[in-house]
Amino acid sequence: MIKAIIVDDEQPAIDTLKWELNMHCNELEIVSAFTSSQAAIKAIDQHKPDVVLLDIEMPEMDGFQLLEKVSYNNFDIIFTTAYDEYAIKAFRLDAIDYLLKPIEKDELCKAIGKVKRNKINKNLGANLKHILEGKFLYHEYENHSNYKIALPMDQKILLVSPNNILYCESDGSYTYIIMTNGKKHMISKNLKQLAKQLSDQYFIRIHQSFIINLNAIKKYHQGNGGEVILNNGDTLPVSRSKKQDLLKFIFN
Repeated sequence: MIKAIIVDDEQPAIDTLKWELNMHCNELEIVSAFTSSQAAIKAIDQHKPDVVLLDIEMPEMDGFQLLEKVSYNNFDIIFTTAYDEYAIKAFRLDAIDYLLKPIEKDELCKAIGKVKRNKINKNLGANLKHILEGKFLYHEYENHSNYKIALPMDQKILLVSPNNILYCESDGSYTYIIMTNGKKHMISKNLKQLAKQLSDQYFIRIHQSFIINLNAIKKYHQGNGGEVILNNGDTLPVSRSKKQDLLKFIFN
């Protein structure tokens, strides 16, 4: 029997999903369901489910923040929310099931079938590991003109093209993303976590507080570490420890 926990801030959505699962997934037991993210975290650690069906947009904390707080992580994750078709296809490239509301019966059964196979093959938790490492939305889309990365913000996910990122600035557990169009977004990832999502071919960390898009460099002024001037006129420091890495990119 597959043990499942449902997390969604809307009770009607929970009720609908329960009905669908009870009707079409005989080998699944719904251990519990929660509208509270904090309560769900405790229940996941206590009941150790095989799968968590999780909404992303929730007021208390988003789905990604919830997953970062659980201690038990040997379970599959199925996102249940409303996002565009492009995002759904991109998630599925990395075996992360993403069900669009209203959820279709066939898609739901397919996702639960995958959990069942993973349980039999003792492979539960593999897609959760990808999520926590920030590797989702990467693969074939990296060199695709429509390739985007997912950046978790407060109660939503921002899908952006890396080409449109000018630089990233650390702010403790959060990061500011400065875009080429002048917009500035704060995301709920630190700079180290974000670096895992950005290609080493186009982005480089020049300082403890900054990652820059190499294509955005306009000038480099040498010094102890030096500083870079970007296309928008912003001047950023280069630490001594990162200077040689930057020079390799500039002169290769």
